[in-house]
Parts: sequence; structure tokens; C-alpha cells
Amino acid sequence: MAKRRPTLAEIAGEAGVSVSTVSKVINGHIDVAADTRRQVERLLEQHRYQPRRHRGRRTVGLIDLVFLDLGSPWAMEILTGVEEVTHDAGFGIVVSAVHDRKRSRPGRKWLDNIQARHSDGVVLVLSELSTQQQAQLDALGIPVVIVDPIGDPARGVPAVGAANWDGGLTATEHLIAQGHRRIATIAGPAHVMCSRGRVDGYRSAMRNADLPVLDGYVSHGDFMSGTGKELTEALFELPEPPTAIFAGSDQMARGAYEALHERGLKVPDDVSVVGFDDLPEARWAIPPLTTVRQPLRDMAQMATRMLIDLVGGDVPETTRVELATRLVERHSTSPPKEA
Repeated sequence: MAKRRPTLAEIAGEAGVSVSTVSKVINGHIDVAADTRRQVERLLEQHRYQPRRHRGRRTVGLIDLVFLDLGSPWAMEILTGVEEVTHDAGFGIVVSAVHDRKRSRPGRKWLDNIQARHSDGVVLVLSELSTQQQAQLDALGIPVVIVDPIGDPARGVPAVGAANWDGGLTATEHLIAQGHRRIATIAGPAHVMCSRGRVDGYRSAMRNADLPVLDGYVSHGDFMSGTGKELTEALFELPEPPTAIFAGSDQMARGAYEALHERGLKVPDDVSVVGFDDLPEARWAIPPLTTVRQPLRDMAQMATRMLIDLVGGDVPETTRVELATRLVERHSTSPPKEA
């Protein structure tokens, strides 16, 4: 049986350095101490390490980071996580956005630009590639890693996400434990995987508690505050408005706050609200928002490390990573008045 090829992580562990340091040595970056470089090179030679690079491709130290939309604090958390890893590894970033939530994939010119600047790899955030785009990147030897995939990624494409189902379950169970029975959810797009997971968790919690999901209690927006406000307004046109709302994002929760305030309703005295993300703004809301924390920076950092390993020739041990979520209790929930 052929000897298994060592991974960058194993070589880094043996050398007592980070994976990014090994990657720098392989890619010829100069910002590595001479003794460290010699030690890593010795181990690479000892293990006969040969990066699995595409024939004819040389790394230039550049990663493309593609967002569905840049206009949110959520995007800034992801960007910060990516930048922290690329800075340590000696890579630069080119940031772009799709700017079209209905399309959710970059246009044809984007792929031309990727080729022109010889990018080493791509991190996609809540966006996707067409089958043709994926095939072209494969042909060019440009690896892709996805953060929060919209749907099932192409076979072999690594993806990093959060435990969305568990987060939706935990948020709804918290509201049930407070005594709420009429609980609605205002969610992100129905076709997006993370949004579906959160709604499925909500439904499971309601079912486990033998509580009905009333007509109109599940509605879908785009994760932004504007639709959060609109969907909350629609909930309070129903014959039986909810006493609690689980919002699919902190921004949608902010929209819910606005709609409730305009109706003269107080959070949490009249309506309890739980968000999802735990963005920095959640703690400064009035009242501070109870929310499900997903580790956005950790997700971004892990995806970027996976991409840098792929650029260096390593194949990740797993192509699907799901990081844990947890409920952060603040002051936007309380027992309902009628309880």
C-alpha cells in the first residue's frame, strides 16, 4: 500500500509552527525566519511533500472574496475573519459583491477578472457559482471554499457553516420556556440552506411542545431590516398576532423592533424578540437583543485556512464543517402578558 501523503497540518505540527508558516515556505514568501524556514524545508524534503498544484500554475498570494452583498455588519464580521488569516499567511484579498439577491452568483466578467489577476483561490460567502463557472475554475486549477452555502455545493467543494437547525430549535425553545404559545418566525430566503435550517429548527421546537404553527406565522424575507419590518407589520394584521417573534437574523430583528415601536408595542413587555447572528449591534439595541450566536469570524477563518491548504496542494479531510451556535440571553424576551 502506498504511503499516505502528509498534510500541511501534520508537517506544521511536527515543526511546531502554524499551517500558514508552512504555506509561506512552500509559496516562497520571505517573511519567515531563516531557522524556521530551514526546519520546515527539511521536513518537507524528509516527507517528500509535493503540493498537488494544477500544472503550470504558480501562486501569486491573492484570494478572491465574493459576497452576495456587502451592505451589512454580517459581511464585515466575515471580512475580518478572512483578513486575519490571509494577513498571517501573506496573502492579499480582492473583495467583490454580487449585488443581486435574486441571482446570487457573480457575473461573467468576474471570471475574466479572476483569470486576469491570476487569483490563487476563491472564498464564496452566501453566494454560488453556476455549473459552467465551477467547471472553468476547476479547469484553471483555482480552488473554491464556501461560507454559508445557498444550496448543496458541487461535489468536492468544501463548505463551512453553522448549526442553523440547532440554533432555530434553541431560540424557539427559549421562547416556549418563557411561556409563549403564539410564536412566529420571520426568516431569510426560503431557497437558502441556512434559512431553511433555522425554520426547520423552529418547527421542530413547536412540534415537540405540541404547539400549532398558525397560518401566516412563517414568512420569508432577505435577512435585511426592511423585510424584517414588513413581515412584522404583516404578522400584526393577523386575527391572532404572535406574542413572540424568532427573527432569522439580527437585522430582521431590528426591523421587527421598528415595526413594533411604530405600533406602540414594547419589547419585551408586549412582544418578545429573538434574533440570529449576535452581531455587535445586538448588544446595543434597546433593549439589548437576545440572539443566537453563530461564530462568523471562526467560520471565515476556517474557510480561509482550508482554501490556503488547497492552494498549497492539500486536500481537506472533510468538505463539510458545521460550527456550533449558542443562545445569548439579553433583555428582549419575557413571559407573555396573558401567561
